[in-house]
Amino acid sequence: MNERQAPTGNGLGDLEPGTRQRAQLRTRLADVAWTALCVVLALWAVWSAVDLARGATAWAYCAVAWVLLAVALALRVVAVRRRTSL
Repeated sequence: MNERQAPTGNGLGDLEPGTRQRAQLRTRLADVAWTALCVVLALWAVWSAVDLARGATAWAYCAVAWVLLAVALALRVVAVRRRTSL
């Protein structure tokens, strides 16, 4: 294939508005964002729980971390169920 010929085959296609790949891109980005948020909150919650077990007095940070993690996971489950039901 030289430079002037277009590549052949079924690639991913263009990410133009209205295409299937464009709709999947928004879903994939949302999945990555939710996963990153849940991982960060889980690390914070575990870290604060370990600090609390070591004798730190910052129990409020630990409670907030676990509550935020629970809320984020619940919202994630709701979002997945809503997406699959559409």
